[in-house]
Amino acid sequence: MSTTTDLSFPITEVPFSCAGSWLDVSPVVAENRVEQDLHLVSHHTGMHAVLALVPLLAGTRAAVAVAATPSVLTWTHDAGRVALAFETPDTIRITGTTLALSLTAAHAVLTPFSGTYFYRDPVTDSYVFTSYETGRRYRVTVLAGTVEAIGDQALGTHERGVVVSAEAGDWEVVVETYRTSRAPFRSEKRFDEVVRDRAGQFDAFLDAIAPWRDESTPAAALAAYLLWSATVDPEGFVRRPAVLMSKHWMDKVWSWDHCFNALALAGGEPELAWDQFLAPFDHQDESGALPDSVTHSEVLHNFVKPPIHGWALGQLRRRLNRPLDRSQLEIAYRRLDAWTGFWLDHRRAPGHSLAHYQHGNDSGWDNATTFDGGGLVESADLAAFLVLQMRQLAALADELGQGDDARKWEARAADMLVALLDELWDGDRFTSRDPITGAHRTTDSLLELMAVILGEHLPEEHRRRLGARVERHLAHSGLATEPTDSPHYESDGYWRGPVWAPSTVLIEDGLRRGGFTELADLVGTRFRAVCEKSGFAENFDAKTGGGLRDRAYTWTASAYLLLAGDEVRRRS
Repeated sequence: MSTTTDLSFPITEVPFSCAGSWLDVSPVVAENRVEQDLHLVSHHTGMHAVLALVPLLAGTRAAVAVAATPSVLTWTHDAGRVALAFETPDTIRITGTTLALSLTAAHAVLTPFSGTYFYRDPVTDSYVFTSYETGRRYRVTVLAGTVEAIGDQALGTHERGVVVSAEAGDWEVVVETYRTSRAPFRSEKRFDEVVRDRAGQFDAFLDAIAPWRDESTPAAALAAYLLWSATVDPEGFVRRPAVLMSKHWMDKVWSWDHCFNALALAGGEPELAWDQFLAPFDHQDESGALPDSVTHSEVLHNFVKPPIHGWALGQLRRRLNRPLDRSQLEIAYRRLDAWTGFWLDHRRAPGHSLAHYQHGNDSGWDNATTFDGGGLVESADLAAFLVLQMRQLAALADELGQGDDARKWEARAADMLVALLDELWDGDRFTSRDPITGAHRTTDSLLELMAVILGEHLPEEHRRRLGARVERHLAHSGLATEPTDSPHYESDGYWRGPVWAPSTVLIEDGLRRGGFTELADLVGTRFRAVCEKSGFAENFDAKTGGGLRDRAYTWTASAYLLLAGDEVRRRS
């Protein structure tokens, strides 16, 4: 089995970080913005480049090769090298031989409201950058070598930072982030020990969540690294350890993305998996609604996300390496009860049996063609998710000894399934309906086939027709969200063509439970292949398989781990 020593990754696509940290090192400093040099990037109060890290040779930028593994990042030149590693989530060690390193504020302009101030601290004899954008300080302490400071206490527009070097031997510095003050840096570890410890931590994580990996799953280690390195410690509005969707610009927890990460972690990291499942529920409001997204300094309630959580909880319980205890079951029941109540009480027009979305963003499929005729939509996918969620509530209530509630939820699930079949099925396919006008419409969006998630709960004829329509979406690289022969298909159209992880996992599961195992196998095989070719992008070009948008997306990595692990287990 592969270990961290076998894994390297392109720093332009995958940021270098470690579990628990709100920092990463990457040339990606904003959405679609890649700098020439690597930067220390913070995800406090959003994504902010803090320090530019530039290796120097004889006072000028050195032409270096950059290599990254889970434990160490290196800049290499024929004349020498620089290496960087996380000692702790908020402490970075950097050492170099022959090459010097410039650490300068990413932005030269300092105003009364923005930018970075820089000074030498007379208490600790270190150099401190304090950032308006992140509200944090970044302290550079020289452990070996010499330092030249530039722009000490300078105001206005000025270069600010330090250059560290050594005339002979190695130099070393430590960069720490903190709020207001901190004792002088002390460590008993040598740099090589820091690297070894970090490698051991990642290897343990990899072995825990992907013990099944073999030569048929070559991307498993990188997928695990994405999950491990995108995990942050509780801070701000993030109240428990959480896996961000990315440590590029998609640095939030959205209220359906988290479910896939929870499932991928369940087999080996049950506590972390449970935290992922509950993370958005920490901000459930009085109506039962989940937020659209949560991050360090922001909780958004302008939209919601689809109620896949009943389906996800059932999957989570099946995948966990130990059962949930009664208190966890009670929490799950209470949270899902309120979340389902939101849809039934606040998202059903008077006299209507089916709930509706208010905008494509509510569905998670922001710009899918389903919403071209208007954002208010009663759709089959939403009804299907609620049916599964109410069935899960019935099972939980029965397990908790609440028989009346169990019967209530069973009846509600049955009623909604009948309404779905009676009101949205046109004899050949599911339609969508405007809750105000009652007008039905159909499009070619894969979203309109998502009711296949009902699997065995759908009548056989409905399953057969949905399965045949799913096949039309099966492109070279997986399930296209808009068929490649549709006039609305766009290769980089977000939910109007590209292949996505969540739709793949949901449909693969529904097909498999509905008896279409060969088609489910094909869906999983093609998705795994595109990940092995193009990494774990936010989505993929359905025809070419090229990675699109954010190139280090954790739910994509989780989908790969789920599908790959299931396939290995089926073979064995």
